[in-house]
Amino acid sequence: MKKILLFVFALFIFHNFSAQEKNSHPFFTGSFKLTLAVNENFTLDPDDDETFLKPTATFFRFGVGYQFGKRFSLSLNAGYDHHFPYAINAFPTYVTARYNLWGDIERSFFTQFSRGKMWRPSSRFEDGDYYNFGIGWQLFADSRWKPVIKLLYHNKKIRGFEDSGNLESISVGIGFRFL
Repeated sequence: MKKILLFVFALFIFHNFSAQEKNSHPFFTGSFKLTLAVNENFTLDPDDDETFLKPTATFFRFGVGYQFGKRFSLSLNAGYDHHFPYAINAFPTYVTARYNLWGDIERSFFTQFSRGKMWRPSSRFEDGDYYNFGIGWQLFADSRWKPVIKLLYHNKKIRGFEDSGNLESISVGIGFRFL
């Protein structure tokens, strides 16, 4: 009788724990970001075929992370960057801390900070440090794929690059978060 009661009690506890909504869980993330700059050759002449803004860099990112409760998450990310005007290719690897300012796991407005290392495949510049800071919005979706929109400031410190060694940009990105 004691074994049956112990089994029923364990089953009841297991059911209660598994039936509750979980706020902590692992996730995957990915994004594409584009950096735009004002075109110096732009004029108001409609026949010059110059646009006001021109793309200067593209960033592709993938990562894995863990959501701690409803507000805070950490992720490990890697990506590929290409800066058109300088013909610079880089592979950043970094850790991101994200804090939801309002919302929950399904939809949120958040801020994030990232720091890591930027690897250079060429010997033209040395490897450097990578930082980014920004805001974003995770949209609601009925599936486990959650669309994300971000506005980020990027700072890449590269020894030997121009005067200060900083390659700075602001990017707009779209991506996903798979819960």
